[in-house]
Amino acid sequence: MGRSRGGLTTKIHALVDGRGLPVGLHLSEGQASDCREAIRARIESNGGFANIPAKRNRRKGFAFSAFLYRYRNLIERFFGKLKHARGLATRYDKRADNFLAAIKLFSARLWIATNESTA
Repeated sequence: MGRSRGGLTTKIHALVDGRGLPVGLHLSEGQASDCREAIRARIESNGGFANIPAKRNRRKGFAFSAFLYRYRNLIERFFGKLKHARGLATRYDKRADNFLAAIKLFSARLWIATNESTA
C-alpha cells in the first residue's frame, strides 16, 4: 500500500469484540503516523473513550484505566492468530485490496471456528 525505506509496508487497524473476534478492519500506509487516523476523536464520536496511555512528555493528560488496559490482550491475541496465516504474515499480496480481502477471509474463518466450538 505504501512504500517506505524498507519496501512495501502496510498497517492493519483492527477492532475486536469481547471474545477477541474482529468486527472492524482497515489498512493504512506503514510509514503514516497512527495519529493521522484520529483514533481518539473517532472513539469519542461513537460515544466511547480511548483507553490509550499518554506519553510521559505529553502536556495534556487523558483518562486512563489500568484495569481496562488489561483487555488489550484481546487485540494482541487476534494479531497473534493472524500471524499463523503465512500468506498474511509475509504479505504475499502486493495490492492492498487483495491483502485486506485475505485478512477478512481469515477473520471469517475465526468467527466460524469460534461459533462451531461453542455450539
